[in-house]
Amino acid sequence: MNAAPPLRVLLIDDAPLLRRALAAQLAGQSGLHATACDGSIPSIRAQLMALHPDVVVVDLGLRSTDAISILRRLRTHYPVPTLVLADAPAARGERSVEALEAGALEVLPRPTNLKADAISEFAVTLALRIRRAALARRPGAPLTVGLAPRAGFRIAGLEPAEYVVVVGASTGGPEALRGLIESAPADFPPTVIVQHIPAAFTRSLAARLASTASIRVTEAVDGEPLRVGCALIARGDTHLTIRPAAGGWVARYTHQQPVNGHCPSVDVLFDSAVPAGKRAIAVLLTGMGADGAAGLLRLYQAGALTIAQDAASSVVYGMPKVAAQLGAARLTAPPADIPGLIVKTLRSERPQAIAPQAARG
Repeated sequence: MNAAPPLRVLLIDDAPLLRRALAAQLAGQSGLHATACDGSIPSIRAQLMALHPDVVVVDLGLRSTDAISILRRLRTHYPVPTLVLADAPAARGERSVEALEAGALEVLPRPTNLKADAISEFAVTLALRIRRAALARRPGAPLTVGLAPRAGFRIAGLEPAEYVVVVGASTGGPEALRGLIESAPADFPPTVIVQHIPAAFTRSLAARLASTASIRVTEAVDGEPLRVGCALIARGDTHLTIRPAAGGWVARYTHQQPVNGHCPSVDVLFDSAVPAGKRAIAVLLTGMGADGAAGLLRLYQAGALTIAQDAASSVVYGMPKVAAQLGAARLTAPPADIPGLIVKTLRSERPQAIAPQAARG
């Protein structure tokens, strides 16, 4: 039986020392063939044509060309899984989130120590991420939000304060969340989100989502009440749950021990919403692995409305696929369609006894 061909990797970085050292170390990793070039468009174009890479790694701090522009060009003209390296991620959170929205699967801290041992150690981590990235589907056109008016809850005869929405996402999640949040009406129910992303990026992610949304989006604060028209995003280093309080819900951070290999974990959030029963709405978006699938099943069994992102729009059809295999998702849809689907489904399930007077004989 023939061995699988090596994964072809293109490293785009205009720091010559790191570029050469990292490319050499990656070339020594089993199953990888690495080539490096600087950030100039002619160099990138030549290497794409010569190498036909399976995965591209881009330095966010390119000096010769804007890295975000490169990511967008790749997405349009050469759609391939991409990873990004970034200096001082805590200080570059917004740029990193912008990279994720432009199609990058993951942002990794760029090594600052150029000694051989440090580069070798980083190459092992990067090689693992490259192999994982190669499993992702090639990204297509960016998700778009329909031009139809957002379906409001109250106009449909629904009281949004009666419900709570919990959302989980991982690889490809920032863009999927943008599609969902931009389509949410101003009176969308209280919403809590777990996105697998470093803690340094969550506040920037919230700000970017809020900039184009009808609802308020912020990083969650421990003990904060959940409100209609507001979405809270879990900090990237602590599990977030919801707890009943004074006729509503509050956000509560718990512990920092990984669950399913993640902190925060989607399953931890979903499990905390099980007591809401039929008043819970749970959405599981794109991501690698299975975090959230078991929790979605428990919510389904408790009577919640459970929705998974469909395969066609998922960057990585992992978490939602496992949920579908478990029978945990009542519905599947692209992110931008989910808010309207929630309103339509809840409206259709209202008892006929509360139908409008005009509909009666």
